[in-house]
Amino acid sequence: MFEALVAYRQGKAVYDIPDAITSLHQGVLSQLSGLIFKMVFIGLYVTVFEHYKATAFPADNLLVWILALVFYDFCYYWSHRLYHEVSIFWASHIVHHSSDYYNLSTALRQPSTDWLFGWLFFLPLAVAGVPPDVFIGVGLIDLLYQYWVHTELVGRLGWIDSVLVTPSNHRVHHGKNDYCIDKNYGGIFIIWDRIFGTFEMERADEKIMYGIRTPLHSYNPLWGVVHYYYELWQTARTRPDWRSSLGVLIAPPGGWSEVGLTHLDTTGMVRFRWPTPTSIRWYVVVQYVLSVPFFMHCIAIGDQLSATDLTLYVAFLVVTMQVLGALLNTSRFSVGLELVRTLAVGLGFAMATFWFGDAIPIVLKGVVPVVMVASAAWLMAETRKLKHNS
Repeated sequence: MFEALVAYRQGKAVYDIPDAITSLHQGVLSQLSGLIFKMVFIGLYVTVFEHYKATAFPADNLLVWILALVFYDFCYYWSHRLYHEVSIFWASHIVHHSSDYYNLSTALRQPSTDWLFGWLFFLPLAVAGVPPDVFIGVGLIDLLYQYWVHTELVGRLGWIDSVLVTPSNHRVHHGKNDYCIDKNYGGIFIIWDRIFGTFEMERADEKIMYGIRTPLHSYNPLWGVVHYYYELWQTARTRPDWRSSLGVLIAPPGGWSEVGLTHLDTTGMVRFRWPTPTSIRWYVVVQYVLSVPFFMHCIAIGDQLSATDLTLYVAFLVVTMQVLGALLNTSRFSVGLELVRTLAVGLGFAMATFWFGDAIPIVLKGVVPVVMVASAAWLMAETRKLKHNS
């Protein structure tokens, strides 16, 4: 919010409401998938640490934490690089690059399928003897550091740009200009890129255009997660044998070619902006804000729920995000689906006593139905007005 306010006062168009909501949806999807799969990831790390560690470093030593952070970032560099250079990995990571905008909400646009392969790249820390709690701690530090570099409002930082990942050199990483492709993979330290030849400095004479070269052009959160997997499947199934099909998955995005990178003329390029009515945009913002307590509640108690309850809760949240995304896309049945969703939530709170193990406060049993019915009534009235004016 602060970044958006500063950008507005500076006259910089770095935010778009539907795009930011989509980024937030992708962040929630990533957290929800983490509820289901993070313990598998951590369990694998613990298993490797217990059975294959070369030694066991003390978790209460500051030097161990510093060295572990550097080692983690080194592993992150190679993980990040391969996630760009191998198609099946890129299918997961592409979510993070799918926005045409570059702001702090973009940092939250995280992959939901990283659990498929991401754990592989960090097992060297377990073998080296980094304790699981240290591994989790430095991983969190590395992730949180990367949040602040997703902004256009911070310029060049002098010598710091040569040592650490900064907004300037991470803007290059998110660009789709020719000189930006496959550059600046570091998480905290940009020195890995300098050592391994993937560093590129931001150019003052060429405006960076963000996003992916085959734009998504959709606010559908699930399609954002699976669309490149679908493209790979469609390509692989046309190959004559399993070896060439496998080659599609392990090739760089776009396949092996001696032609090289196709030039992208960024002159005159515009960012994706679906003509969603302004009133519907703000309606979705309000509904997203009303959904945040549900997201937070699910994440907070997820590890205490049974598999069935967790699946149902996650499904409810995914449906919510899908319907809101459909509204932003002005999809054909989106208004009807939203009316069903709001009235179902209102009725559920009016009739239920418990919400996934927690007693529903009497205040919420009164407030939630009123808010949901009011939302449905407003949406119906606004839809009629928009149809009348069109």
